[in-house]
Amino acid sequence: MTIAYLQKPSQFDPALIPHCEQLALVDYQHVPSAVAMATALHRIAPITRIVTQTEAAQLVAGHLTDILGIPGTSERCARLLHDKAAMRTLLNEQGIGPVPYAVNPTQAGLRAFVASHGASVVKPTKGSGSLGVRRIETAEDVDRVWAWCQEFELGEFQVEKLLVGPELSVEAFSEAGRHTIIAVTAKETDGGTVELGHVTPAPLEADQLDRVRELTVRLLDAAGLEDGPSHTEIILTDEGPRIVESHTRRGGDRINDLVRMVYGVDMEEATYRLVGEGAPLEGHLHPARGAAAIRFLTAAPGVVTSVTGLEAARAVDGVVEVSVNVEAGSTVSELRWSDDRCGHVIVRADDADTAARLARKVAGHISIDTEPVKDDCPGPDVAAPDTLSSILRPYDEVFDPFDGAESAS
Repeated sequence: MTIAYLQKPSQFDPALIPHCEQLALVDYQHVPSAVAMATALHRIAPITRIVTQTEAAQLVAGHLTDILGIPGTSERCARLLHDKAAMRTLLNEQGIGPVPYAVNPTQAGLRAFVASHGASVVKPTKGSGSLGVRRIETAEDVDRVWAWCQEFELGEFQVEKLLVGPELSVEAFSEAGRHTIIAVTAKETDGGTVELGHVTPAPLEADQLDRVRELTVRLLDAAGLEDGPSHTEIILTDEGPRIVESHTRRGGDRINDLVRMVYGVDMEEATYRLVGEGAPLEGHLHPARGAAAIRFLTAAPGVVTSVTGLEAARAVDGVVEVSVNVEAGSTVSELRWSDDRCGHVIVRADDADTAARLARKVAGHISIDTEPVKDDCPGPDVAAPDTLSSILRPYDEVFDPFDGAESAS
């Protein structure tokens, strides 16, 4: 297998050079440039499959797959599982766990939706990592959330009836339209919108697991996913399981590592094996062996003054990994999305409940102390409020490269 690597210059990792036959540094979210580069590479050496594990590249990868006429995830399928409004329309039209929703309502329309459906959630129609998600608990919250949408420059968004219940993700792998459910993972949010922990396998009753699996397969069939990994988020409501969102990639938040530890499958490796001979999962997937959990670290917004307890955390039996991505002097933002978390711990145990408790215990050993940022010079130099584009700018990313925006930079 030879690999041609297409990446934005701002995101290029030189460590990947030894693994690639061709390197093409181009803004792949500028669609004409990506098409020109892919077709040129295809003329030099025919491309057999386009693979990506990042959310930002899903739509372009599907588009290029269609342009080159090669096997893989189509643009239609990628869009149905990237565009939350398109996915919700598909599900509601086919009666697959329908959920009330509206796209780009006016302020009066948002007020009417909440009056009709009760507690709701506002989210961008595209994206991931809980970025730009806000709950509306009561009608009194509508005007505040509407004002935030304008200030945050949320752009295209949708409102949905709030789904209440245990949160799960389903990791699946598809071959020629046949979907194998590899794992179901339980999520912890501690009442917020940002995920703070995961445990694999989710501690579910057999009938719950069957309904979750059936719902996931119905979605993947409806979207037309043929090959590769998928990550589907589900909530077990009183009315039955309901889909929150889905993606044509493996799950983030190190879920792939939890699945590999418990079930033996690395979904990234399996994706590359689609190019070779034989079945990608053959000889890798096995019944669950124990459980694995991750717990994320957070801190109060401000400047980090100290990080303590790392050695005590690493010394606990069952710990696989402890990682902190802040240090004294780092600035911690409020918890707006997944990238605002400060690190994580990963553990293994005999069962899911024990693993989840152990992860919380280990995380509790670590203290990240902060002090508020001092505003000594109020006035015109004060930083502007966050917007969706300002948060994405350091990542050189846009949600939809086909909406007329050529680059996040």
